[in-house]
Amino acid sequence: MRASTPPRTSRPRSRASRTRLRVALAALATLASAAVATSPAHAARADTGTAGHLTGTLSDGAAWGADVPARWNGTLLLFSHGFGPVVANDAPSDAVRAELLTEGYALAGSSYDPHGSMWALNSAERDQFGTLDAVSAKIGTPRRTLAVGQSMGGLVNAQIARDGAGRVDGALGLCGLVAGGTDLDNYQLDAEYTIARLLLPGQDVGLVRFGSADAAAATAQRLTDAVTAAQATPRGRARIALAAAFLNLPAWAPGQDRPAPTDWAGQERQQYAWFAQGILAFVEGGRYAVERSVGGDNSWNQGVSYANLLAGSVHAPQVRALYRAAGLDLRADLAALTRDASVTADPAAVRAAQRSSSAGQGLGVPLLDVHTIADNLVPVEQERRFGDRVRAAGDGALLRQAYVERQGHCTFTTAETVAALHALEHRVTTGRWDDAASPAALQRSATALGLDGAAYLPFRPAPLTVGRDRPVHPARH
Repeated sequence: MRASTPPRTSRPRSRASRTRLRVALAALATLASAAVATSPAHAARADTGTAGHLTGTLSDGAAWGADVPARWNGTLLLFSHGFGPVVANDAPSDAVRAELLTEGYALAGSSYDPHGSMWALNSAERDQFGTLDAVSAKIGTPRRTLAVGQSMGGLVNAQIARDGAGRVDGALGLCGLVAGGTDLDNYQLDAEYTIARLLLPGQDVGLVRFGSADAAAATAQRLTDAVTAAQATPRGRARIALAAAFLNLPAWAPGQDRPAPTDWAGQERQQYAWFAQGILAFVEGGRYAVERSVGGDNSWNQGVSYANLLAGSVHAPQVRALYRAAGLDLRADLAALTRDASVTADPAAVRAAQRSSSAGQGLGVPLLDVHTIADNLVPVEQERRFGDRVRAAGDGALLRQAYVERQGHCTFTTAETVAALHALEHRVTTGRWDDAASPAALQRSATALGLDGAAYLPFRPAPLTVGRDRPVHPARH
């Protein structure tokens, strides 16, 4: 198996199969940005330019849009959208937009630079600040500006919270990709590599440095097919669980009851459900977008000990139990993974990702991050990694993190989102968090809105399974 160049003959088996992968990737990108497209009513209002909706274009070609209520309360929410089409959006969802406009908030957001990658971190923060200036010129300087970001936009939002003192007063992150682009690509590489090495032994599977979106889709199809076939046997299911552990994939899938803590087989079935829904199409398509943005491969596994990596995973007991039940030698598989790991990073890409696609080197304003506890695309463990970095920078007092008991990526109710915003406003107004961001207070606040329910709970994420901080012997290619 070769992990450093794209496959030569690894296309999906048919045009229909290839089309399915493209459809899955498009659907997952849409999910990740959580309704980038506006509702028909909102789109019509934007097109006709009627009162309350403003649009414009920044110097790099990024579009911006804003909605201003008739009775503006003086607070502007600067929204950073997630991974997906580079289209201007100013709210996490139509329902949230409607509620916030009713409460008197003005909303604004940019598309980011439309000429680059969907991983638009090279321009996103700059374009958000440009949008703030453009909107302020139209409606006047806001009394208060709060940044809000979702998914990939949660990473943008964390950067704004780090750099924006004097321009924004606080920030609210929703399901944010706050561990950054390199951690993301590294733990995803570990999962991809495990599937390729253990479920497609001896085969030539390109995992990094994709030359095209088609090459990324081809790898996604091959890996998905391998997981589908492996699910039929105990040995295959044990190895799927190992890959899922490295992917930080939750063992609780939509539409299913949460499995018991020691229901190892049930946990694996629900992890497989995420794979069956096409998560690898999103992983590979996302990798292609990141590589385009940073100019190469910013991930590596050369020198990684996969035994140590598994030992640090919250899913290690599940993997060990399934390996024992299948009669498989876990030590042998981990040794093979460690021995054959040969992917090296492109140094310039690692540096570019550090500049554009990282956060957590400190905070300049208060930040409240909210995450679902079973997020398949941006694992909740990212919050643990981010929080550790913020505290190491000495800014832990500015950060609060809250959690919602639900499966899926960015699957917050309107009430949960608005209650979190109100908690952030309390911190900005009083200079203290007090109890406003506690699970109980957030739950009370969300429930009192009488909207669509809430499920805040006390929770502490496990450490992110990623196992490295800097590349080992990076090589130029």
